Amino acid sequence: MAVPKRKMSRSNTRHRRSQWKAAPIALTTCPQCQAVATPHQACPSCGSYGGRHYAAAERTEHQG
Repeated sequence: MAVPKRKMSRSNTRHRRSQWKAAPIALTTCPQCQAVATPHQACPSCGSYGGRHYAAAERTEHQG
């Protein structure tokens, strides 16, 4: 296993870690109800995905 010969400075470490960024969440519109939803998942407002209706995917009062 490779082991570094010298300690990496804080500046170099932070410069390298500055590229660790979170990607934004991709959003699409539901073809049934035109609500904003994440792709490849059932729509949280109407419960449809791929032309089918999933009642368990609809939001309840507790999920808000």
